[in-house]
Amino acid sequence: MNKENYILEAENSLLKTYKRYEIILDKGDGVYLYDTDGKQYLDFASGIAVFALGYNNQEYNHALKNQVDKLLHTSNYYYNLPAIEAAKKFTKASGMDRVFFTNSGTEAIEGAIKLAKKYAYNKDGSAGHEIISMNNSFHGRSLGALSVTGNPEYQKAFKPMIEGVKFAEMNDLESVKSLVCEKTCAIILEPVQGEGGIYPADKEFLQGVKSICDENDILLIFDEIQCGMGRTGSMFAYQDYGVMPDILTSAKALGCGVPVGAFAANEKTASAMVPGDHGTTYGGNPFVCAAVSKVFDLFESDKILENVSEITPYLENELDKLIEQYDLIETRRGKGLMQGIVFSVPVGDIVLEAQKQGLIIITAGKNVIRLVPPLVITKQHVDEMIVKFKSSIDSVVNTNNKH
Repeated sequence: MNKENYILEAENSLLKTYKRYEIILDKGDGVYLYDTDGKQYLDFASGIAVFALGYNNQEYNHALKNQVDKLLHTSNYYYNLPAIEAAKKFTKASGMDRVFFTNSGTEAIEGAIKLAKKYAYNKDGSAGHEIISMNNSFHGRSLGALSVTGNPEYQKAFKPMIEGVKFAEMNDLESVKSLVCEKTCAIILEPVQGEGGIYPADKEFLQGVKSICDENDILLIFDEIQCGMGRTGSMFAYQDYGVMPDILTSAKALGCGVPVGAFAANEKTASAMVPGDHGTTYGGNPFVCAAVSKVFDLFESDKILENVSEITPYLENELDKLIEQYDLIETRRGKGLMQGIVFSVPVGDIVLEAQKQGLIIITAGKNVIRLVPPLVITKQHVDEMIVKFKSSIDSVVNTNNKH
């Protein structure tokens, strides 16, 4: 069956919730992907910031293969060794005290919301507590996660959302203060907003939000589903800022390909949950936790954080030189290997042209190119990306000028 027939079959069978590119990816190796026609693509999207270790890492693969032969699932009625190991490594890396493994980032957000509400309920015995989130944020597609997502376009068809969510402006402390009341139980934000356009938080803003939370016994939730796990150069982005959350959410690169997420909390907060308050059938099963455990091992042995810190200045410098060459590029935003290139025009055609050039990049909004490559890229990969990126921009500009 040829590619067109496969795509037609998919379109006839799958729910139409994605506008997919007409590429059928078949395999990956290192920082390259290959489609069913054998075409090679330099990957600067890593499955939306998932494949931090790149593709076909043999140590990672062997860890999963070994676990497949032992035990895939037990339910949470029982302990399993991979979950115990993964939890130990997660809490050590994050500074949190307890962790709950989920199946996705969205479920991690749901758990964080429930934990915050339960903590507040235990304090005053009443429900109906409020959460402050940020405009331009993205926390997931389920109703709870969507309720704290600061984008009305994502919400309008699915209202009513859960009650008691207010939206402040990122990096505007006064806008946060104005929304705090006696019913506020949590403030949730991404230290680096991803889907909303790659907006890093200011250090003073995060410190100010932390002070508001401490003064009012409000829980601070950091959503690090995309910006965490080494993406900014620290294991978690908040470690760059010196601000500790009460609750942390993680996913994407946490499992480097297997469906796993987590929410974690300090002891004060975590103790609000008791048996019966939350649960999951698949979450934390031996298979995904074997992946999580191996990911933490490989981050250490392969010096992933050191590589991000070394490559970031080079990537930023090369991007800044590129920006100087084009009037249609306005600026660059980001931290570490999470960069947004802001254009004055929609970037959809550039993404498509880049695919023709053998480069996979994605967007964050209509006019921002999002670069979230595997964390194992080298300077040579940056150089290759710049050449393909520049060629893609030139091709689109020339085409538009002809019209």
